[in-house]
Amino acid sequence: MMLIMADMTKRIQILVIGHNDNGCTPEHEKIAYETGSEIAKSGAVLISGGLGGVMRASCHGARDAGGLTVGIIPQDDPTFANEFCDIVIPSGMGLTRDFLNALSADGIIVIGGGSGTLSEMAAAYMHKKPMVVIKNTGGVSQQYVDKYLDHRNNVKILGADNPKDAVKLILSKITS
Repeated sequence: MMLIMADMTKRIQILVIGHNDNGCTPEHEKIAYETGSEIAKSGAVLISGGLGGVMRASCHGARDAGGLTVGIIPQDDPTFANEFCDIVIPSGMGLTRDFLNALSADGIIVIGGGSGTLSEMAAAYMHKKPMVVIKNTGGVSQQYVDKYLDHRNNVKILGADNPKDAVKLILSKITS
């Protein structure tokens, strides 16, 4: 049997990071849901840490909009992933999976967040991945809007006012 190969162009992969269940407000969930929806509408694949909070809400939005979601979870048991992950990668890596998340993405959108979010931002920064923070979502990410993480000036972390603008901006950075 001969397989006919379709266009094998890699789809853009956008990682959404931010507050987990601890610290995620209904407003964060709304913003994350809209971000996931916009990512799906763009034709990109949504990558997340696959658990709760911003991760779950962004996957939910992408799924509802007909998109593909990938959850890279820290556990070795796929049942820990949220129910909106189409593909679950149970890394078994614990917190070091933050590097796998960052390196799997072509670009990152940040919605608030704490130290785990900062870890993913630092990993992405070291590998010069474009990042966009949705402004006024609180958390650790807010202090880096329109700044660099350090003296290396690897990649300027840009700010966007809303999910639609964030997705448009990250796509422009990925494709430029």
